[in-house]
Amino acid sequence: MSAAHGRSEDALKLPRGVERSEEGSPTHAAHGRSEDALKLPRGVERSEEGSPTHAAHGRSEGALSPRGGPAQSAEGHTTHAAHGERRAIVLLSGGLDSATVLAQARAQGYACHALSLRYGQRHSAELDAAVRVAAALGAVRHEIIDLDLGRFGGSALTDSSQALPTDGATTGIPVTYVPARNTVLLALALSWAEAVGAHDLFYGANAVDYSGYPDCRPAFVAAFEQLANLATRDGVEGRPFRVHAPIIDMSKADIIRTGLRLGVDYAMTVSCYQADTQGRACGVCDSCRIRAAGFAAAGVADPTRYRDAS
Repeated sequence: MSAAHGRSEDALKLPRGVERSEEGSPTHAAHGRSEDALKLPRGVERSEEGSPTHAAHGRSEGALSPRGGPAQSAEGHTTHAAHGERRAIVLLSGGLDSATVLAQARAQGYACHALSLRYGQRHSAELDAAVRVAAALGAVRHEIIDLDLGRFGGSALTDSSQALPTDGATTGIPVTYVPARNTVLLALALSWAEAVGAHDLFYGANAVDYSGYPDCRPAFVAAFEQLANLATRDGVEGRPFRVHAPIIDMSKADIIRTGLRLGVDYAMTVSCYQADTQGRACGVCDSCRIRAAGFAAAGVADPTRYRDAS
């Protein structure tokens, strides 16, 4: 049951390539499927232990850090193994949620290609954070796309003349909603995925904190997955795509606990709507308030750097 929308997942028309488990729930990473239930992309085999084989991208296992890092050739380009890897595209904003999702995808054995968008947001500190997070959490490649959605207007995140909310969640769709942003981002991710042979897209949709965002709902996730399998060569030729939203029903505290277990250093991330050039948070916008409350609820120290901090 999705708390934000009051209907069961059974009510969703499942996209092609997604099956139900014996308990009746969709076998999908966003809804708790096991690794054994995954339909692996072509060319990926399971090891003797039953887990998908995953090449180390041209490096020895001994060279891996605890969370790993991208392997590079002598020329400085990211290298890729020719066989034996499961690739995924992970949307990475540089914030707390997307960093957690990247860590989750990598923990599942995916070779993660991180995708960020410079869409006209008020500051670049979050994208600077995305660069740090991608490197620290072992993305094999990180792309930042320039596509200025701010030219269209319609959001307080891209229009400095609009006041940012500081009073907590309200009814309706928040003014920080960027028109169709996740649709645009997932479309870009889908294009990259098909180009590099990835069949899994991950993004940090969350229907708990801001259930007013229409592109953070389980119904949207299922609908985009269905679109992906109708609109692509791989989809129509029987190599289905999956859209994963693993934190969609999690509280901020649970997201933080999950990330900490996976080794995420949240001091690297930036969530503030109006962070300064050094990435220091304002402490008063709604994103800052939700983040701080999440650390408090999780019972761990908040590593966020605030402007008034010494």
